Amino acid sequence: MSHFSSTRVSSFNECFLNENEQDPNSVLLELDKGLRSAKQGIQCESIVRFPRLFEKYPFPILINSSFIKLAEFFVSGSNLLRFWVLRVCQQSENHLDKILNIDNFVRRIFMVMHSNDPVARALLLRTLGAVSRVIPEKQQVHHAIRRALDSHDTVEVEAAIYASSCFAAQSSSFAISMCAKISDMIESLQVPVPMKLLLIPVLRHMHHDANTAALVNKLCMDLLPKYPAQSFVVAIIDTLTQLSARTLVGVPGQLEVLLDFMQDLRTPVRIQVLRSFNELAGKKSVHAWPKPALAALIGKFDACISSHEQFLFLSILAKLSECPLTCQQLLREHRVQLLRLCIQSMSKLDDYTTATQAMAVLSVLAAFGTQQESQVDDILHTVSLHIEGLLLCTARRADCLRHLRRVLSYGIRISQANAEFGATFIEIVSNTLGDNVVYPQANAELICEALVRLCEHFQLRKYAFSTSEGLEEGDDNAMDTDEQPQAKVNPMLARMPIILHKLNKLIDAVDAEKHLRTIEILSVLVFQTTMGCYLPLKVVQCFEKCLDKLNCWTLYKIARSASRYGHHYVAAHIYTSISEIVINDQMHYFLVTLSQISQAECILNYGLDYAHMRDNYAPTAAPEPLIPLMKRLEAACNLYQMARVSLRACSSIQYAISFPQEYLKIRAQFLQTLHLAVTVKNAQVIVPPPAIAGSLAQNSRDYLQKFGHVTNQLRKLVKSLKACEETHARLYKSSFDADNVTLEFLEVAEFQCALFAHIIESICYATPPEPPVFLTTGEHPETRFFAASCRRMELMHKNLPEELPSAKTISNRHLDVIVAQIEIITKTPLCLPRYFFQILQSTQIKLSVSPQPRSATEPVNVQSGSNLVIKVEGVLQQAGSKQVKHFRRVESVQLSLTSQLVTPPPRSGNELQKPGTSDTVTLNQIVKPQRDFLSGSFLLPISSGGHFQVTLETFVVDEHGTIWCTGPKSSMMVRVLEDPSKPTAPTPSSSQAVGQARRF
Repeated sequence: MSHFSSTRVSSFNECFLNENEQDPNSVLLELDKGLRSAKQGIQCESIVRFPRLFEKYPFPILINSSFIKLAEFFVSGSNLLRFWVLRVCQQSENHLDKILNIDNFVRRIFMVMHSNDPVARALLLRTLGAVSRVIPEKQQVHHAIRRALDSHDTVEVEAAIYASSCFAAQSSSFAISMCAKISDMIESLQVPVPMKLLLIPVLRHMHHDANTAALVNKLCMDLLPKYPAQSFVVAIIDTLTQLSARTLVGVPGQLEVLLDFMQDLRTPVRIQVLRSFNELAGKKSVHAWPKPALAALIGKFDACISSHEQFLFLSILAKLSECPLTCQQLLREHRVQLLRLCIQSMSKLDDYTTATQAMAVLSVLAAFGTQQESQVDDILHTVSLHIEGLLLCTARRADCLRHLRRVLSYGIRISQANAEFGATFIEIVSNTLGDNVVYPQANAELICEALVRLCEHFQLRKYAFSTSEGLEEGDDNAMDTDEQPQAKVNPMLARMPIILHKLNKLIDAVDAEKHLRTIEILSVLVFQTTMGCYLPLKVVQCFEKCLDKLNCWTLYKIARSASRYGHHYVAAHIYTSISEIVINDQMHYFLVTLSQISQAECILNYGLDYAHMRDNYAPTAAPEPLIPLMKRLEAACNLYQMARVSLRACSSIQYAISFPQEYLKIRAQFLQTLHLAVTVKNAQVIVPPPAIAGSLAQNSRDYLQKFGHVTNQLRKLVKSLKACEETHARLYKSSFDADNVTLEFLEVAEFQCALFAHIIESICYATPPEPPVFLTTGEHPETRFFAASCRRMELMHKNLPEELPSAKTISNRHLDVIVAQIEIITKTPLCLPRYFFQILQSTQIKLSVSPQPRSATEPVNVQSGSNLVIKVEGVLQQAGSKQVKHFRRVESVQLSLTSQLVTPPPRSGNELQKPGTSDTVTLNQIVKPQRDFLSGSFLLPISSGGHFQVTLETFVVDEHGTIWCTGPKSSMMVRVLEDPSKPTAPTPSSSQAVGQARRF
């Protein structure tokens, strides 16, 4: 029976509205019909539907009318209806500020205060507390709450206490005025003890005024010896802690109180004290800790008897270690004591909760000490001794998943600060994969994810721009030596045999379907580790084995990972195979698109056709290119054009694949530009400068024209590259919902176009502009690998001969450098951005613009000499994945209104347009959404008659102030009617000769 009950509730909460219904008025009429039903059950069902209605249609007019209607039922209905109206107010807190007439709503429901039913008055008080955010200074409500505190009914008094807590958090005047009243009630002997326990937490909101906070602090300190009961002590300590954390002045005194109560024999009191310490160790109040308090706190560790108390104590130390000031103090003055208590906690392997928390303290101290170049060898030695034991003990038990996650995260944190420890930790974690022990599925996935995270960090170090710690390439302070800088190696490469062995074992297993997630993660690990390298034949055979044993969805995710890390041969092999067995046309064409992209990149990277590589795959090293550079670019351009056609075939109105289409267009344009550059190089040999090139250069005062055809072609190439740079920038500005990896990828691609254009400009112009500035170095492995290729292009630019601006030449050496730059670009594997495959967040703005024409073909008529009022309302909808947080949020919306004259009015021959007037008007307005609703209005000045095209465009502004060219765009035609009272110009007679003066 309970099963059916829970199912009914879930269905009722989620599916009570028709999802296909788009008209909010009809939905509101349907709910109003239910409210006016004679059956109370139907009325209650209609009331509880309102929060979902507000979420779907958050328009102020609808919300205001709904709350006014609910207020009527609150007054005339039963207590059950009042209770559900209270629930609506509590669940619709985000939409309360959209009630246009809040005074009318409060005035209507306040009539219940004159009822003789104390339960009705209690429900009213709780409803007023629920809407306290929009009526914080309502004096009538303040007076009603004060009067209700003196009631003889327990239910009404408890409701008044709840309302007091709500209003005290919002209104400083109410908090100050109620301080004396609440203190008198707490000290009164007539108030029962349970009521006093409810009154004490209200005092935590009395922090708006310093004098009031000091008075409340003194009151609570006086109450501690008067009420030594356990429940009172816990409530008072919690209230004092909350008050001190907000005022910050009473933190030192509160710490002394907490240290005194650490000796209390009651376990709940000690636990509350530890939680209060944890509250005061936050970022806002940790700076108010005096030095003696920290030493005294560490000395109280022996007072913690149970394992739960030790866990809370270590949580306090871990939180204190997050602050650089206290962390430095702990390392300098209390290192020995911290090591002693952490070793004591980690030695209890039967208590993994306390052991992992001790590991957390040591990991924070070790990471901070390494960054500050302090000596933390003893801490690292302690961590190395215990982390492997904790890892092995927690990895084999399914109930220790949370502890395993924490141990792995702490090891990763230390590895990011200390490379030597990271290499050792990679060996420890990878060895767990080589064991014959069967781990629980979730634990095995977590271990593989930790290896991916470690590999990502070392890949970032491998492709960093510095050759040694703190020393950039080309630094003036670097010592010149003949020795080449040592190449950075990812230690994960040495563990690749173990990873491949585990991957093959899982693929060949009988129950391979149970380990699909682990196979996907290990595949990502292999691709990420070998990024930029040629995959050996054993690795390729491992993924070929997957085609016969895994399902299509898993194969697609493996191929997608291969595309994201630049292994296009494996991606093309899988895409081609699964595109032949899917039954959906849309999926088939999308897989064909991905296959064609991967085949094009294979030609660019290896100089071999995909079919030739499939039949003759080299076992260890990449083969020599068989296709010349010119034909490579031609074949890749053709495949990209075919991919664009296939992508159009798989897109539809419901699934508009805008970003992949734009990206393929830009990629094809960029490859065509590179093809043009190779054509210029080849044409230099067969098109020598003409005989009159010298005189042409002298006449044009551009002496580089004496080199003939190549100069103009190089300058044309610069324009094409700058056009590619602009298209990358536009795509970046329109990708508000893209993940950070994709945005970094677009930034690097834009910089690559700008850098290549600057290199060519330095050849074909006497005085080239300043080089572009590299704004990002990449925070992810694939983008940093891409940025490293741009760094190689910058270093190769130095191979150009140094010439004076007045004696520049264009020779074969210059064009050889250009071709070498193109080789770097084409042989660097393209890591397709994640946004090409996945949309992790979606932001939509739905606009309603008024006035609207009667039909789409008719214009909006406006009288001449008047202004047009345009009102804009919109709903902001931002959804994202549950596993991933929003990458960026909408802070405000910029509305841009443009009016342009399309059809000018007829003018007489003598009537001319006034100088200084323009037929185009642009108005901008920035509106900030209230929760998820935005509104704005424009007063558009209209000049003389005619037809105007009015366009409204929406731009999104994020929390950092960046403007994104996204959002809807709407337009309408406006016709300005001529004033009938205005005299019209006479029409000249057709029989009259042109230019002849008329005689009267």
